[in-house]
Amino acid sequence: MPKPAPRSFTLSRKTYVTPNMLRLTFAGEGMTAFPLDQESAYIKLNIPVAGNEAGVMRTYTVRRQRDDEIDVDVAMHEDAGPAASWARDAKPGDEILIGGPGPAKRLPAAADWNLLIGDMTSLPAIGANLERLPADAQGYAIIEVTSQADIQWFDLPAGMRINWLINPHPGSDSERLVRALREFDWLPGTPGIWVACEFSAMRKLRRHLIDERGVDKREMYISSYWKLGSSEDGHRVVKREDADQEAASA
Repeated sequence: MPKPAPRSFTLSRKTYVTPNMLRLTFAGEGMTAFPLDQESAYIKLNIPVAGNEAGVMRTYTVRRQRDDEIDVDVAMHEDAGPAASWARDAKPGDEILIGGPGPAKRLPAAADWNLLIGDMTSLPAIGANLERLPADAQGYAIIEVTSQADIQWFDLPAGMRINWLINPHPGSDSERLVRALREFDWLPGTPGIWVACEFSAMRKLRRHLIDERGVDKREMYISSYWKLGSSEDGHRVVKREDADQEAASA
């Protein structure tokens, strides 16, 4: 089935959720045919770039959705790429083409407990998943953020807790998430596992989960959302190569 053509959206407002997380709210014509219940689904923003008529496509997550608008949270970095730069400078009323949505990546409903791991690039998807948990959900999340001020509040079930890790230099310590995971007791039963972070950190988490925890890689969602030192296009290449290597080793 062909993918739907990108839809035209209008930026209606901007809000800093935390110092390094900027929320963009989009409305307008594009919402007319936008499907319901797409929180945590990915979309493609066609970012305008001077000298590039086609612009560049960058991947983000639907953080929240209402009848007439969607929220998209953008992690801001010192070395802002085209998407973060556009988000920083855009003004309400600016128009943008948005493709998708792609499939929503969510925790399995039948899991006995939940494990979510990520950084600020995946925090919007993690937040969308946390807010969908039933009241009796159990488990924990490990989330790396740039500063103490970037910690977000969630109305969690009593059986869920979050371990916030502070790293002012995202991607600089690819072992940190694994070290934090080792500090937690593995709960009994079948876990629902959702992991998305920097490429090198993702690979080390994957090895830990498969080799040390005995998790079947087909029974978890694990992905990299970026790679330190690479553009999204460069990351896409190494991500595809990594996927091919994993498939060959299966």
